[in-house]
Amino acid sequence: MKISILAFDLSDNATGRADLLARLLAPLGDVEVVGPRFGEAVWRPALGGPVRYRALAVGDAPRWPRFAAHWRALVAQADGDVLYASKPRATSFGVALAARRRRPRPLLLDVDDWEVGFFRRGGAWGTLGRALNLANPNGLPWTWLMERRVGRAAAITVASRFLERRFGGTLVPHVRDTEAWNPARYERATARAALGLGGERVVMFLGTPRGHKGVDDLVEAVGAVGGDTRLLIVGADTRSAAARRWASQPWVRVLGEIAFDDVPRYLAAADVVAVPQRATTDTVGQVPAKIFDAMALGRPIVSTAVSMIPEILDGCGVLVPPGNVLALAASLRRVLDDPETAAALGRRARERCCERYSFAAARAALFPVVERALPKSIR
Repeated sequence: MKISILAFDLSDNATGRADLLARLLAPLGDVEVVGPRFGEAVWRPALGGPVRYRALAVGDAPRWPRFAAHWRALVAQADGDVLYASKPRATSFGVALAARRRRPRPLLLDVDDWEVGFFRRGGAWGTLGRALNLANPNGLPWTWLMERRVGRAAAITVASRFLERRFGGTLVPHVRDTEAWNPARYERATARAALGLGGERVVMFLGTPRGHKGVDDLVEAVGAVGGDTRLLIVGADTRSAAARRWASQPWVRVLGEIAFDDVPRYLAAADVVAVPQRATTDTVGQVPAKIFDAMALGRPIVSTAVSMIPEILDGCGVLVPPGNVLALAASLRRVLDDPETAAALGRRARERCCERYSFAAARAALFPVVERALPKSIR
């Protein structure tokens, strides 16, 4: 059995969710991730791992009607016996719907963000302007249309409680391979030496640092902690104006994107992992995948209380109000000043991850969803 996972843009960090789904489904058959590539290359962290990618280069500014020239090729890429669209976007779910019309087969949909929420960050007038942008196949009008079509999927999986309430379906959070990501395999001293770190205390942010992820708040908070505390931002576009601004602060070091399977070698160097999400329409349905990286590696976590993060970190992490720099700084300082408490938080986070957010836990929820959607001839 071949499973085609359809990503909406293989140059975007959303590829991470498609990569995770492919890893989870690998025991069920031949799994491949397909989709358009709007940037220069496939998202770098996804490269070099076990997942197979087939990307169609379509240019960096897709517009109708010119984009129609690529549509048939995108539909042809979706050649699996099962289609699994990542995100209700025109270039993933829309392509999958077209492919199913060409050849009937099971079609599943995964929703890991509230996509329409991303277009509402500019308020009413900004949303109105985006609503008039019919030329972009992944703009607001087409994304809104795809959300209206989610019921056409044979089954839906979602990544957060908010999305579960909005779209229904089966909850499959971002999870990690807790057997491979065993903290016993990664020595702190080795990880710190590889990064050129000495005895300084390290707060780490790991991920794609977009505005709603609160990195500006974190930079200010770590500056307020002071002393020998340093902030490592891992996964940034080091050429961006924001990265240059952060790196201009003496307590901040900015590193570029790293391969997904190299993440443990970086996290092992952290004294605290920070997840400073802001409360916006971008984050109301979002759970940062990197929170599970830190949990799997047994790192202490300080996070803002956004989306379902309080449920995830209940009893095994420190929560602060979103956007409150003083509270974030105070919590970081408390954890850094109390290594015993920090270690206990890390152990409990690892235990929670193994119990609820491991590959085994996710497969127990996901495999029955896929199997129920299969026709008897390929079960």
